[in-house]
Amino acid sequence: MIQTKRYKFETHMHTSEASACAKNTGAELVIAHIEAGYAGLIVTDHFFNGNTAIPGSLPWEERVNLFCKGYENAKKAAEPYSFHVFFGWEYAFNGTEFLTYGLDKTFLLSHPDMLSWTPEEYCYRVRKSGGFISHAHPFREAPYIPAIRLYPSLVDAVEVYNARNLKPYNDKALKYAKEHSLLQTAGSDTHHTGEIVGAGMEFFREITDIRDFIDAVRKGEFVICTGMTGKAPTA
Repeated sequence: MIQTKRYKFETHMHTSEASACAKNTGAELVIAHIEAGYAGLIVTDHFFNGNTAIPGSLPWEERVNLFCKGYENAKKAAEPYSFHVFFGWEYAFNGTEFLTYGLDKTFLLSHPDMLSWTPEEYCYRVRKSGGFISHAHPFREAPYIPAIRLYPSLVDAVEVYNARNLKPYNDKALKYAKEHSLLQTAGSDTHHTGEIVGAGMEFFREITDIRDFIDAVRKGEFVICTGMTGKAPTA
């Protein structure tokens, strides 16, 4: 039987450079994922309206530059290896969080007013600009989430498997995605190297950039990889 090579990606992870809840740097997480057999990862640090490590008192440009350090350090650490690092972020609205892919630092620098956007305006503007949104862990229950808000017509995809979720939350997310014919993503929601449990998405071909990732998700050219589930996180 011919075995087809697959390329595993982590699609949801946080670095200590930009996320207050993370314990490892972008560079440390890259090496750990390489050792765990991954082909690449997407850095999705908490944005300024989430559990950010970036001081809110700084000018917008300085905040954005600091926010991107986790990704930039991860990308630099990956240079000697055949390992891909892409940029994204996790945007929040009072506990509701959107994994955002396909846009770059220029978009962030160009929109210093984005913290004032409603979820509806955020999703509209991101997607109009060519971005791709996956609703992160939509049914998670935790002290920092006062209410579950769903936006099936405003997002592209649903994170149907999150390794830090309890199983019932993931089951509800998968059912929700299927009911609304939404695309699916999966990730570990990694905050430190001890949370690399083999979860994520395996693609049937090498993924070379973030647009390639989005294209493969749209075409369903992947399988979801699950890892051990844990307690509902607090961050």
